[in-house]
Amino acid sequence: MAVRPIRTFDDPVLRQVAEPVTVFDRELRALVKSLRATMRAGTGRAGLAAPQIGEPVRVVVFDCDGKSGHLVNPRLELSERRVVADEACLSAPGRWWPLERAYAVTARGRDMYGKPVTVRALGTLARVLQHEVDHLDGVLFIDRLSAEERERFLANA
Repeated sequence: MAVRPIRTFDDPVLRQVAEPVTVFDRELRALVKSLRATMRAGTGRAGLAAPQIGEPVRVVVFDCDGKSGHLVNPRLELSERRVVADEACLSAPGRWWPLERAYAVTARGRDMYGKPVTVRALGTLARVLQHEVDHLDGVLFIDRLSAEERERFLANA
């Protein structure tokens, strides 16, 4: 599948709430394969959401902590335990920032064929899944920074 350009954080498509997938067809499978190829070609290689390649639909791929896969229409259940760790984004190349996230998540969704999928994740993979689902909601990781931190981030962009 083709590697596609990754949209940067100032692209308006990243601010749209992605549409739920309702048809599980060849086109969806091609999108998942393109997402996977694009993610693996990038420098971060942990996760990628469809809006990051200009497709405003609820699909994410991940490859982190020994788990690789994808989720269509994901929903997250977050643990109460929170941790702060550095976070980066393929849509903000070369940039990272410490950010607080839930330590553990249970992600439920579908695979590209419409079959139910559950992914339980801790640590880095939990962070990746939260980050990618944020993209589906039009939220960038810089939106989770304090106003002062966001201003410093953008000043150095």
